[in-house]
Amino acid sequence: MEIFLQCALSFPTALFSFLLCVAILYWCVAALGILEVDLLDIEADSALDNHALQPEGFAGLLLKLGLNGVPVTLVLTLLFFFAWSVSYFVELLLLRYLPLGLLRYPLGLVVAFAALLLAVPVSAALCRPLRPLFRKLEAASSNSVLGQTAVVRSGRVTLSHGEAVLENGGAGLILRVRADEARGFKRGDRVVLLEYLEAEHAYRVITEDEFKGF
Repeated sequence: MEIFLQCALSFPTALFSFLLCVAILYWCVAALGILEVDLLDIEADSALDNHALQPEGFAGLLLKLGLNGVPVTLVLTLLFFFAWSVSYFVELLLLRYLPLGLLRYPLGLVVAFAALLLAVPVSAALCRPLRPLFRKLEAASSNSVLGQTAVVRSGRVTLSHGEAVLENGGAGLILRVRADEARGFKRGDRVVLLEYLEAEHAYRVITEDEFKGF
């Protein structure tokens, strides 16, 4: 355990240790419904959905590296994990035996960059078989479920944030939902999927009474 902590907290592994801890914390918070699983995908989704647009910036980079088609948060978690693994074993098997002194920092930056480069093809290989699954889930998020009742799983629902679970006979579908915050939707409330907001890949929701016309 002592050797593990020493390597995990040594530069450059410590950089990825921190990022990986942030990613794990994020997934724990997302599991509670406080944050959306695809929190970072809002801008990338619309660009990546149409390859003919040849998106630039971060979305374009993901497409070129073969990391598109799955939530950005999952992509970053995979990159952090594999980069951490590479830098950890470089530290364990090599760097800790060398009298580097101040050279550890410039060399560590080179190792960190190389670790990220090596993490990209491995992460892309894992993303490839996951794309059909996320396409299937996205296909379910369509007009076919309009009028159905879902249960809010996030702490609140606003015009920019919110998630609800739609029971489908299995584990349930987690959908993005949107509503005016003044409506006061909270975790556990039952809402009806009224309109599919294609640009946001989300649903506008109302109460069951409103949907029934009460």
